Amino acid sequence: MTPEAKVKAKVKKVLDKLNCYYFFPATGGYGRSGVPDVVVCFQGHFIGIECKAGKGKLTALQENELKKIQFNEGSTAVINEDNVDSLEEWLYNEIQS
Repeated sequence: MTPEAKVKAKVKKVLDKLNCYYFFPATGGYGRSGVPDVVVCFQGHFIGIECKAGKGKLTALQENELKKIQFNEGSTAVINEDNVDSLEEWLYNEIQS
């Protein structure tokens, strides 16, 4: 399993625990490039999560997609090994704001 796949697995575990609606968009030539790795609906809130390994940086397309979500009052997060353990707390804080 790649380091990014490990992050995605941990994210999935948190989302399952919270009974979130989510999916991992498959772009593979048919979708729009830069779409977040995970699209989530949590207690009526739209959230885009980009998963990275290590010090992985967002591409320009990824940054643009996250900004579009934020512009439309959705929430976004970039999750890696360093902050995946705080994802549940972050999600609850986002729905309170």
